[in-house]
Amino acid sequence: MRITALAGGVGGARFLRGLRDHLDRIPDLADATLTVVGNTGDDITLFGLRVCPDLDTLLYTLGGGVHEGQGWGRADESHRLQGELAAYGAEPQWFALGDLDFGTHVVRSQWLGQGLTLSEVTGRLADRWGLPGRGITLLPMTDSPVETHVVVEDDDGRRAVHFQEWWVRMQAKVPAEQFLAVGMDRATPAPGVLEAIREADVVLLPPSNPVVSIGIVLGVPGVRDALRGSRAPVVGVSPLIGGMPVRGHADACLSAIGVESTAGAVAGLYEDFLDGWLVAPDDVDAVKLPRATVVGRPLLMTDREAAADIAGAALDLALELRAR
Repeated sequence: MRITALAGGVGGARFLRGLRDHLDRIPDLADATLTVVGNTGDDITLFGLRVCPDLDTLLYTLGGGVHEGQGWGRADESHRLQGELAAYGAEPQWFALGDLDFGTHVVRSQWLGQGLTLSEVTGRLADRWGLPGRGITLLPMTDSPVETHVVVEDDDGRRAVHFQEWWVRMQAKVPAEQFLAVGMDRATPAPGVLEAIREADVVLLPPSNPVVSIGIVLGVPGVRDALRGSRAPVVGVSPLIGGMPVRGHADACLSAIGVESTAGAVAGLYEDFLDGWLVAPDDVDAVKLPRATVVGRPLLMTDREAAADIAGAALDLALELRAR
């Protein structure tokens, strides 16, 4: 069985690790393959190095090296290098990079500088983390540089800042007026992305941010059309429970694009291709979708076992829809 997923960072990575755990404990599914199309709109250049936060979180989580308490970054991390950069007055200091994490960014930037594409670089990094051995292929959504910027108005006036500055430094407390996917007009899907969608038996949307994670992936030309034309059922998992984000600032992102913070409103963003929608039990009655099947079940990924159960429920719904 071939499974394809579109994903952002922490929530998507934990869901997909749970999915792999679920597959591994079922003999008939253990040889299933998982292709993950990762958001690269969060990418940023810091200290001269190319940083891909969502891809790295997927790598570290699926490869067994993530800092579990944070959900991002490396386990057993230290921060001597960034401390030394601070002593020199190097900016920015609001984005914390650990010493082990720096290694990823150094080698990525080196390989990109040698002319490798982001897909080729990501493949090498995935090999280091053992993803192919677990039946996982990680693809960036595009090899073209795309950065999400946020239009805000604060004491410095109306301006656009990088998404990471709004998300990390500002903690999304300054209202976003608009999100801009800079470079998307020149982007094309990375090699294998459209094929992974078209040839999948199941397509899953983890509970990643619907605006600045999955929404950015859907903005890559051809991706949305591939989902519309996919023969595979597309099943998503709500990132909201009772109108509140499970983590992060999804509500602030939805407000910026004029969408209510409800499970039903988020599903509406995917309405043209969505076949199944997993929501919290208390949200079921409030979700009215014309063509998608709505199923309620507990959605809190409190631990790895809970994540596997949620991912298993999403897969079960997809297989049920596929059998109809």
